[in-house]
Amino acid sequence: MAAWLIGCAVVASTLAGAAGHATAQTTPAPKSGPKGGAQLSASDQQRGAQTTGTTQTVPPNPIIPDPRRNVPASIFTSFDANQKAQAAKVSAYLSSLQTLVGNFVQVGPDGSKTKGDFYIQKPGKVRFEYEPPTPIDIIADGSSLVVRDRKLATQDVYPLSQTPLRYLLSDRIDLLKDTNVIAVASDDLYVTITIEEKQALIGTSRMMLMLGAKDGQLKQWTVTDPQGYDTTIAVYNLDTTKKLDPNMFKIDFTAYPSTPPG
Repeated sequence: MAAWLIGCAVVASTLAGAAGHATAQTTPAPKSGPKGGAQLSASDQQRGAQTTGTTQTVPPNPIIPDPRRNVPASIFTSFDANQKAQAAKVSAYLSSLQTLVGNFVQVGPDGSKTKGDFYIQKPGKVRFEYEPPTPIDIIADGSSLVVRDRKLATQDVYPLSQTPLRYLLSDRIDLLKDTNVIAVASDDLYVTITIEEKQALIGTSRMMLMLGAKDGQLKQWTVTDPQGYDTTIAVYNLDTTKKLDPNMFKIDFTAYPSTPPG
């Protein structure tokens, strides 16, 4: 698997080194070149866009970014009033969330799909549980994030601060001030914000957030790792009212030997 986290994410998912390793554990290793994953047809993408929502029970078809897309690389990108307003709305929405529960569909760099459930408790806590046969859980306790392999009974540990998931898990966030936003776009279906992160030892990673233009809710995110591989996670059946057991975010460092990724 190549690059989820950072995934989320979640959210992601990663925009740092954690993302690449974590993704590599949730989907098969890429069989093609960077961004060579299967592309959904226009009708499939439209169908997925129309069905995504809080009452949805059928998994959406994730919108796979065009691998030929060009994203501004300048850190001096300027935005007009409408773009700033869109970014402010997304920031307000993310900041308003305290708990978020739902289902997800993940598409790996090679086009393979996996599903599961996720649970977010802000600030800093998340749990992703993948459906069998994928034996992976991803858990963040507020400071550390682990990628756990239930089959092997092992887990890799990452600082949460080095994963893109921190953007989704922050108690409060102003995207234009707290992140390096390089693109803001909107149409009748989505508001899309792309965040870029550069690290000297790892390279450049990106996270593209997509929210519904009408309901303002999170629909999906795509993480692009420094090698150019995309991992997309679409979320659905979102619920912000459930009370979560704090124990589900505790990391067990005894039953699962923990090692830093290497």
